[in-house]
Amino acid sequence: MKRTIVLLLAFVSCAIWHNPSAAQVRLPRLISDGMVLQRDSKVKIWGWASQGEAVSIDFKKKTYKTKANKEGDWEITLPAQKAGGPFKITVKGEKNTISLSNILFGDVWLCAGQSNMVHYLELHQDRYAQEIKEAQNPEIRQFLVSSNPVLTGPIEDLPDGEWKEASSENVLKFSAVAYFFAKKIYAKYAVPIGLINASIGGSRIEAWISESGLKSFDDLSAQLIQNKDTAEVFGLNRKAEAFRSDWYANLPEDKGLVAENPWYSADYKSDSWRRMNVPGYWEDQGIKQLNGVVWYRKEVDIPATMAGQPARVALGRIVDADHFYVNGKEIGNTTYLYPQRRYNVPAGLLKEGKNTFVIRVLNYEGKGGLVPDKPYYIASESDTVDLKGYWQYKVGAVYPEKAEEPPSVLLRFQPTVYYYGMVAPYKKLHLKGVLWYQGESNVDKPGSYLDLQKALIDDWRNQFNDEELPFLYVQLPNFLDVNYQPTESSWAEIREAQRKALSMPNTAMAVAIDLGEWNDIHPDRKKPVGDRLALAAQHMAYGDENIVYSGPLIQSAKKEGQKVVLQFDHVGSGLEVNNDEPLKWFAIAGKDKKFVWAQAEISTDQKTLIVWNETVENPEYVRYGWADNPDQVNLYNKEGLPASPFQIEVK
Repeated sequence: MKRTIVLLLAFVSCAIWHNPSAAQVRLPRLISDGMVLQRDSKVKIWGWASQGEAVSIDFKKKTYKTKANKEGDWEITLPAQKAGGPFKITVKGEKNTISLSNILFGDVWLCAGQSNMVHYLELHQDRYAQEIKEAQNPEIRQFLVSSNPVLTGPIEDLPDGEWKEASSENVLKFSAVAYFFAKKIYAKYAVPIGLINASIGGSRIEAWISESGLKSFDDLSAQLIQNKDTAEVFGLNRKAEAFRSDWYANLPEDKGLVAENPWYSADYKSDSWRRMNVPGYWEDQGIKQLNGVVWYRKEVDIPATMAGQPARVALGRIVDADHFYVNGKEIGNTTYLYPQRRYNVPAGLLKEGKNTFVIRVLNYEGKGGLVPDKPYYIASESDTVDLKGYWQYKVGAVYPEKAEEPPSVLLRFQPTVYYYGMVAPYKKLHLKGVLWYQGESNVDKPGSYLDLQKALIDDWRNQFNDEELPFLYVQLPNFLDVNYQPTESSWAEIREAQRKALSMPNTAMAVAIDLGEWNDIHPDRKKPVGDRLALAAQHMAYGDENIVYSGPLIQSAKKEGQKVVLQFDHVGSGLEVNNDEPLKWFAIAGKDKKFVWAQAEISTDQKTLIVWNETVENPEYVRYGWADNPDQVNLYNKEGLPASPFQIEVK
């Protein structure tokens, strides 16, 4: 009996020794060296320790004390501080001491959403090379929150992460939109800016809302109940992953790789290959219903000025994956369809005259190939060579049609998962505001988006205990093919939901309808998005009442005979057409909602707009920019900000 007790005590002692929360004071990962804390408001510092353990904080020659509760949780509130730093904070427990350094007080912004908020500057380094080179501001900092979907409820801490100062090296992993926002705000107010970047590509809006925030959505609440059976969820996903792994493992071999002389070799003879225009999809150029591998080869003439020099290749976008070779050497590869292809060619590889360029393209579904209307070239400091035109091609493998995949649960689509795993752990922080860029993944169900965005705003204000928390967001840009007839559009419906969410107090929207690309869901122009969010912040979060921070927003539509007079908010110095063309993308309809294109003109006072179509005698509805891609919209205010697309009923 005594031996049993001794062994049990030894086990308990060992468990305590190896459990950090029981043995010593701990801090959340966000409360760490280099952090930015919110100025001009009381600041909570919290963490974990042994039950009843005395914890103290030394800050600016004062000591603040508390004790951990029976769960081992503790928190201490520091008084409000003016912007500045760097400071040191020392946290002491009974068993250990934690020293924090390089602490700033400034403005903390939570930057969240999906891939267009994720997109870091490295992915756009060709457009923003100078901005990256000049990035050297230790008072702009980012904490990058790693992807961490959690089904089972809020976790207490993030699994990893650290604060990084904006430097030419670090800024490559900063959200491009958030960085340009911070740069603009810092230039205006000269206060430290902390960016908490919690964003995940492909995530739906409901994934960022807590369970209590979704209680009025019956379908999502039911989904939450199902997801609580995590054994079932992960079991389904394991079966689906095994199916995919088995399918990929049994794909036919690529003849170009297994050939005695591989097709990427510089001395391989490709005389019998056919030709194809680059850029372009192969389904549009004589190859039908092919999922598999297609090889492209081209002899590229390199001038003497580029020979031996380092160079950079732009290969637009490629669907789905690629490997790129120069003179038999692999230069780079990309494993999925979205990123821009930009590869560095090392010094000494290029030679004067003929050089062999080879692209191995893998496609698993849909059209494969090199996306049109993108840049294709190789450039050095001294010269540029165009890569568009005819290349030789040969099929390396034909993949079998994939059988229907077993059902699975796509975590990034599940309600609450990113709130629980990427936001909840730091809800005790005080924020200056929220930057939100999301919506693409909800385009399949646009009808629910308005209610979900309102729920998100309410939920985060409740979770962060700030009912006036500024919430600034980006309206989705133009995307997909241009349709030259009035049509329905789920992208337009999402934009309309985003516009209507402005009925929530302390919200503002950056219109981006002029910044998209028809062939890229991740448009390259990220700086104007950040700049427009910064304008909104100057008004909404920093109290500049005089700034024009938004493009024109529809206010009312009044019938005058066969014409409709449109009244707008945010006209600034007046409405204007930003090019030499007539106003476009206006449509009008009667009671039947059969829309036809309308003429439009700005009134003489430049404050209102008149819309009409002589075939519509009794107009009841007006639309503007109601399309997936209303290309080259041209209604702006004189401050250079575009009008938001809209649909409105005529009164």
